[in-house]
Order: sequence, then C-alpha cells, then structure tokens
Amino acid sequence: MASSGRPRPGSLQALAVAVLLVLAATAAGSPDRRPAPGPPLFLPLQRSYPNATRLAASLRRGLGDGAHPNARMRLHDDLLTNGYYTTRLYIGTPPQEFALIVDSGSTVTYVPCASCEQCGNHQDPRFQPDLSSTYSPVKCNVDCACDNDKNQCTYERQYAEMSSSSGVLGEDIVSFGRESELKPQRAVFGCENSETGDLFSQHADGIMGLGRGQLSIMDQLVDKGVISDSFSLCYGGMDVGGGAMVLGGVPSPSDMVFSRSDPVRSPYYNIELKEIHVGGTALRVNPKVFDSKHGTVLDSGTTYAYLPEQAFVAFKDAVTSKVHSLKKIRGPDPNYKDICFAGAVRNVSQLHEVFPDVDMVFGNGQKLSLTPENYLFRHSKVDGAYCLGVFQNGKDPTTLLGGIIVRNTLVTYDRHNEKVGFWKTNCSELWERLNIGGAPSPSPSSDTGSQADLSPAPAPSGLPEFDVGLITVDMSINVTYPNLKPHLHELAELIAKELEIDSRQVRVMNVTSQGNSTLIRWGIFPAGPDNAMSNATAMGIIYRLTQHHVQLPENLGSYQLLEWNVQPLSRRSWFQEHVVSILLGILLVVLVTLSAILVVLVWRKKFSGQTAYRPVDSVAPEQELQPL
Repeated sequence: MASSGRPRPGSLQALAVAVLLVLAATAAGSPDRRPAPGPPLFLPLQRSYPNATRLAASLRRGLGDGAHPNARMRLHDDLLTNGYYTTRLYIGTPPQEFALIVDSGSTVTYVPCASCEQCGNHQDPRFQPDLSSTYSPVKCNVDCACDNDKNQCTYERQYAEMSSSSGVLGEDIVSFGRESELKPQRAVFGCENSETGDLFSQHADGIMGLGRGQLSIMDQLVDKGVISDSFSLCYGGMDVGGGAMVLGGVPSPSDMVFSRSDPVRSPYYNIELKEIHVGGTALRVNPKVFDSKHGTVLDSGTTYAYLPEQAFVAFKDAVTSKVHSLKKIRGPDPNYKDICFAGAVRNVSQLHEVFPDVDMVFGNGQKLSLTPENYLFRHSKVDGAYCLGVFQNGKDPTTLLGGIIVRNTLVTYDRHNEKVGFWKTNCSELWERLNIGGAPSPSPSSDTGSQADLSPAPAPSGLPEFDVGLITVDMSINVTYPNLKPHLHELAELIAKELEIDSRQVRVMNVTSQGNSTLIRWGIFPAGPDNAMSNATAMGIIYRLTQHHVQLPENLGSYQLLEWNVQPLSRRSWFQEHVVSILLGILLVVLVTLSAILVVLVWRKKFSGQTAYRPVDSVAPEQELQPL
C-alpha cells in the first residue's frame, strides 16, 4: 500500500512487504505491504498463499459473462503530489464518506473508528457505528482473534516501516458512488482503534484492499456472486492525476496485451516479464533476472518502479546514453541521489522527442510500449527537468512495478483467467474510449444534510501548456454571510496554509449571500506580479481543493467546490500594462491646456474694449459736428 514514504515532495520509496500478524484468521490470505522509509526492500517475513479451497472456487468464477454489473468509481489525487490514488467509499446507513487509498497489495479495507484513541487527523470524519442503522459487529468466533471482552473479532496489521493499524471488524452496507451499476452490498471492514507511523500522518482516511484474501473487498463481492472475478485500474498521466477504477469485468479492447499472472507462485499480482527494451535495443541482462524470488510484481500501492541491481544499472545506462544532449543535474532533494536531466521540453506530449521509448516484453511475446511519462517524474525545482522514476530495489532481486509504469494505461486484473491486461489510453476519457455509456447511478441514499451528498467538483483532466496567472475558485460554504464575514481574512489564511502558498496569494474576488450559505469566488495569484505558476503547481492547487484537502474549522461548517477556472499569465509590454494611465495623463494635459487657452481668451476679450488712458493736456483730434 502507499504512504508518504520518501519525505521529499511528490516522491515515494519502494513498496516494502508488511508483516502480517495473524490475529484474525479470516485475514490469513495474503500479507499487506507499505513503502519503507529506508532503502527499498521487498522482504516478506513469511510466504502465504490463498486458501486452496478458495483458490479452487475462484477458478470456477467467470469474467465478463454479461450477467454481473460492475462498480465504476473515480480515482482522485496523483502520484507526484500524494504518492497514491484514492477513491470514495460510502459505509453505513445513512452513508458516511471516506477517501481510501486503492491498494492491490492489501487485503483489508479499514477506516478510523469514532472510538479510536490513537488516530491522526484525516480527510473525513471518523466512522460512527452508532449513527448507522445497518452496522453490526463481527462477533467473536473460533475463526478469529477476539477483543479482551471476547465479544468482537479484531484485526491487526504491522508494516515494514513500523507503522501499524489495529481495530475491530464490523459489517455494514458499502456503497460505491453515483456512477456504479453495482447496488450497495454488505461487507466486512476494519474499524480502526489505533494507527501509527505513516498511517497516522497520511491525509487519506484509510485503505481499500484489493489483494487476494478473505477480507479483500474483491473476494467478498465475488463470493456473493454480484461481480465477475476481475477489476481494473486506470491512472491519469503526468500533471493530470485522477483516473478510474472498475470492480468487476469490463470489455477487453482488441489490442490489449496480456501477461500470465500465477496466483500459486506468489500472493501478489505478478506478471511474466522477460525483456526490457530502451530505444529499440534490449538490455543486456539475463531474462532470469526478472524472475527471481517473487518475480515481477505489479502493485497499485507503490509509486515508482524498482529493479534488481543488474537490470537497474543497465536501464540507467541505456537511458542516459540516449539523452547525451541534456545536462545531468542533482535531484530536488539532496538526501537522495536521483538521476535527473535538464534542458528538456515542458510539454509532456513532446517528451518522446527527447527521451527514448521503453518496451516491456512478456513471456508470451506480447509487448507493452511505455512513453517517457511512464518512467520519468518532473523535477520540482528546475523547469524543464525530469528525473528517473526507476530505482534499484536494494539488494532484493524482486522486480516491483508501481503506478508510474501504468500512467494512462488501463490495467485489468483478470483473476479468473489468471492474467493481467494492459491497454494504453487516456484515462480521463476511459468510458468514451471503451464505448461505455449510460447515465450515472443514483447516489447512495442519505439525509439531505448528509456530508455524502457533497461531491467534489470534477478534477482537471489536464491544463493547456501556458504559464498560469490566475486560478479562480467558486466555493459554497454552509454558513450565512453575516456569520462568515468576520472570518474571511482568517479563512483566506487557512486556505493558503493548506495549499502551502503565501497568504497574500489568496484574495476574495466576490461574495454572494445565498440564504443559509455563502458563495465566495477566490482568486489565487502567483507569488509576484511578474511571476507565473507552472502547470504542475496549478494542478496541485486544484487537486487539493477538488479533493477537499482544505479542512475548515467547525464554526465555519463545510464547503463545496462548485467551479474552478485557470487563466494564463498576461505577457503584455510596459506600454500595454500602463496604456490606460498614459491615456489618462494625455487627456489631463489636454484638458489643462485647453483650460489655460480659454482663460487667456476670456481675459483678452474682457480688456480689449476699454478706452486707453490719456493725460488731461494731451491734444485730441477735432470732431466735426453733424447736422441734426
């Protein structure tokens, strides 16, 4: 599973296999995993296989027979900013909403419980069993470990980097969102009473386990016969994030490539990788290097890719030899020896003009072609620089492929047919490309005031390639304007803090009272008048807002993001910037000049008609008298 891992922004370490503490016999299917903060390792302390009876049962379950609906769900967050992808799951009646990390390497789905004495501050409120009319505890029995009172089954997970999760097992109605064809189902999940390490500090609420095991949400739904024995993930591309997930079968495109996945060899989802080609040339390594120990493992909870030492050195040298025109630079974090290159293009779609394409060849001869975004990540401090998202897996001979490898790739875990499929696509347009239509299913029923009714605004599917000069955000807050007005400055500072920007960059542009709520249009500006925000920075800000990363104080209620907009930085000359001032100055000069001329004319006219003064004894011309 994923966590904050490496402390630098937008970077995680390798996935380390967790120690499964078998305190719940029902969870003995397969161990869970988390990325460790030290050198990336892949070291399970025990090797566990799915129960033979369950494995035989799974072989009888079909895929895509048309008799089962599926649960279509959106993915949120992204690799660079968060290190993981989350989806929304609704538990209870009325539904309580949770943001859960999608993890194909975990076997338990769990959320913080209201009674938790040691849980961190996460994205959503904790689960309150007493508020759900359909909740029931899993009673203590011979097949599970029990609490001290011998009343309820418990679970416990301890991970390699020493984080842990423990709590009780409960059963309730689980709903999958508005776009799901699958109706809400009863399922067993963990209600956390304690969490430590990365689990305590992460923003996401918990984990959605998709691995092989009796407590896995996949196994529970398949055993009920409500979905086919398959699920699919589609991660958004660089600078985009988000994506889609399907629990159940989806139509397989004709050009999808497959690799065999052996559930007996390893409890994890593995593939048969034989060769890696860089720029059309195969790495000069023995194919057996990809088949050592656990072989090649595909995991959604890992951020990057990790190769055995021999394969990593060959891959690094092959890529470096193809980009000799670029300058090799240090990585964004001095604590890590990242391999980075400066002088490349900013547009992701043009990276293939600079960096080589990579092909992964499977045991059946089929080939998965990767673009540079599948093995690179942006340098967070140098514009136009990129770093390798492929690392050495310590001294462990296992090959571990994380989410970066499958950006903009539909990955189908066909568990029934024991294979994994790959199809390159734009994940933000997945439904259209698969020709899947139909209106979204109604949302889970809840009270009108329920938090579950507040869905975040759609996350961006990408921004045009320009320097961002302004982000506008329309936010509806469930507080009347008179009560909110004294707190606007405080609210702006809070938003700036959560977005990790200066408070002077967040300004109120418009406020509208709407009865019991208030509509605010916020403007988010670059750090200086001559500066600009990069696309990646703007995307990060928008994602934090759309995924409700901003937590309001209780006295300010909750908020809903209605709309966001991005405007390019103005590139006008000095004259264009000041043309209005110049015109006003010219007009003022003209008015002053005209006024002066008018005063002179009036003065001259006033005095021109008066008789000139003559002395008394001066000679005057004689005037002839005219007859009457």
